[in-house]
Amino acid sequence: MASGRGSRRTTESEATVQYVQLDGLVVLNIIKHCEEVGSELSQGVLLGLLIGNCLEITNCFPFPRNALDDPDFDEMQYQMEMMRHLRYVNIDHLHVGWYQSTFFGGFVSKALMDSQFQYQHSLDESVVLIYDPLKTTQGYLSVKAYRLTPQTMAIYETMDFSPENIKQTKMAFSKIFDEVPVVIKNSHLVNALCLEIEEIGPPTEKYSFLDLATSSVLEKNIKLLMDTVDELSQDSNKFHNHYRQVAKQNQAKQQYVQKRHQENAARTAKGEVALPEEDINKLFKPLLPPSRLDNLLLSGTNCFYLACFLAWL
Repeated sequence: MASGRGSRRTTESEATVQYVQLDGLVVLNIIKHCEEVGSELSQGVLLGLLIGNCLEITNCFPFPRNALDDPDFDEMQYQMEMMRHLRYVNIDHLHVGWYQSTFFGGFVSKALMDSQFQYQHSLDESVVLIYDPLKTTQGYLSVKAYRLTPQTMAIYETMDFSPENIKQTKMAFSKIFDEVPVVIKNSHLVNALCLEIEEIGPPTEKYSFLDLATSSVLEKNIKLLMDTVDELSQDSNKFHNHYRQVAKQNQAKQQYVQKRHQENAARTAKGEVALPEEDINKLFKPLLPPSRLDNLLLSGTNCFYLACFLAWL
C-alpha cells in the first residue's frame, strides 16, 4: 500500500498537523469509489499540501480493483503515472497520505499500521482517512483522520512488542493512534446551496436512536464487539499459559540445580570428583515471550467498536 510514497521529509515543527482540511471533491470521490467496489476493501492515495499546521487534501485517486491479485501490476509505477498526469493539468500531486474504507469501525489491523508507519516514516505529515460507507448510507457522514503516535512510531521501528518493552514504555491501546480533526471545505456556492436546502426541508428527526434503520447496525456492531472480546480473551489465555510454562520451567531449573548440588556434595564426601557445572540454558531453552501487538490491536478494535456503538445512542 505504501510502496509508492515519496521521499519528501519535513522538519518536526513543520510536520505538526493540527487539523485536516478536506475539499468536498475529495469526499465525493472517496464515496464514489466505495460505492463502486461495494463491500470490498477500497483504498486510495491522498494528494495535497501542508500549510502551517493544516494539512490540505485537495485531490485523491483510487487503487484499481483486484490490483494485488495481478502479479504484473506495479503499484509504484501506477502511482507515479497518476501523479504525473495530475501535474500536467496543474493539480496538487504531492503525497500526503492514503484512505481506506471500513465497516463498523473495525479498521485497526497490522496491515494498516504497517502502511501508516511506512508513510509517516517517509512523510511526517501523512495521515490515513477512514471512511465508513455504512454509516454514511444511514445519513451520518463518517470520515476520520488518524496518525500513529510518536510512542507507537518508536516501538514500531524496533518491532519490540515484548511484555517487558510494553511495560517499560507504558504503551497502551489508547496510545496507538492520534485522531486529527477533519474540516470539510466547500465553495461559497455549495455552502449557499446547502443552506437553501436546509431551509426548504429542515431535519425533523432529532434523536438518532429513534431511527428504525439503526437497529440492524447496532445488532451487527454488538456481535462484532462480542467476537473481538472473545478473541481478546483467547489471547489473554495464551499469555497466561506462557507465564505458567515459564514458572514450570523455572521450578524445573531449581530442582535440577538442587539435585546437582546434592550429587556433588555426596561425591565430595566419598572423595570422588564433583560433576562439572553445565550451562543450564542449554538444558532448558528459554521460552520466547509472546508478542503483545495482537493484544494491543484487539483492545484498540474493541475501543473503536464501543465508540461506534455509543455514537448511535
